[in-house]
Amino acid sequence: MEINDPTLSALFDQLGLASTETAVKAFIKKNAHLPRGVVLHQANFWNASQSAFLKESIEDDSDWSDVVDQLNIMLRSTQG
Repeated sequence: MEINDPTLSALFDQLGLASTETAVKAFIKKNAHLPRGVVLHQANFWNASQSAFLKESIEDDSDWSDVVDQLNIMLRSTQG
């Protein structure tokens, strides 16, 4: 899926997750506080396909990389 200006909602769609604002907030709240030593794509809440997509997005510096970085920051937030 190519997209010109990826959004967090579009990323959740791409990952096969509920992508409403409420669903995204709930996912982040549930999975916040990801430890520093855990790389985003290795978090235990991703399936293999989601993990591969996140890893490739960063490694390939794809159009998705900025929004994946945004998600990474949000999941490490101490605010949840």
